[in-house]
Amino acid sequence: MKRAAVLLFSVLCAASVSAGALTPPPPSLDIPATPPAWVSLGAPDAPSWLQAPATCAARPCSLVVVSHPRGQSAERLRDSPQVGVLTSTLLQGGFAVLLSSDGGPATWGSPAALSELGATHAAATRRFAWNGRTFALGLSMGGLMALRSALPGAPYPVSGLALIDAWVDLDQAYGTAVTRRTEIQTAYTVSGALPAALNPLVAAQTAPRQPLLTVFSEEDQTVPHATNSARLFEVFGRHPDSVQLRVSGAHLGGNRFTPELGAHLAAFFGRLEARTPAPTEVPMLRSR
Repeated sequence: MKRAAVLLFSVLCAASVSAGALTPPPPSLDIPATPPAWVSLGAPDAPSWLQAPATCAARPCSLVVVSHPRGQSAERLRDSPQVGVLTSTLLQGGFAVLLSSDGGPATWGSPAALSELGATHAAATRRFAWNGRTFALGLSMGGLMALRSALPGAPYPVSGLALIDAWVDLDQAYGTAVTRRTEIQTAYTVSGALPAALNPLVAAQTAPRQPLLTVFSEEDQTVPHATNSARLFEVFGRHPDSVQLRVSGAHLGGNRFTPELGAHLAAFFGRLEARTPAPTEVPMLRSR
């Protein structure tokens, strides 16, 4: 009996060694000693969130500023698995990402909110090795902020603009629903008709041409493509690097948050980064 048990133990040991020989070891993961993390910036009650990839230490990075949809926040974007697909792709592509609070959940790209974003941008670019280039990415309502930041008079220069199902015609948003009208009146401190000068789509008509990537669906019933990003593309589409990407489905559907679309964004910004001359002076990274 004892001899049989010893024999069985020997067989199991041999089988274990054999199985181990047939199973390849798991691949080693290239995990940095201190993984990058989101850093809070700006007002405590409505913070923005910054993350810079570890590669910025060896090669200064461009910054992508992401402006959120209506009723959302930078924190919601940070915690969203869907948005995380896009931001992780940008981070892996060597871009720092700033999830902007845009001054609140429903500021509709107002000049006051842009001024607040300007201060946050200045603080963000002191937290990592920045190469002086900034790109703007706007989701839905965030398209108004992204576009306004790319126009003359903005607090920092923008080297390229990407929009996903985005509003860019403030006047149309103002006239589509009472709730939107009330929010815009509050954000812009106006009543009655909006002055044309406040509409970034109007200002874009005479602005320098920006490289523009638009992601849109003809089935979007929330933000009409034909009267928003299509009209902006009539102007900025004259830039040789501008491109339109048509998708299907409802507003901000899941196909806007895929690795493939993230790769489109990273490639678009990467092409612009390679073609945009670096500024002669870039603020130095400050110790913190």
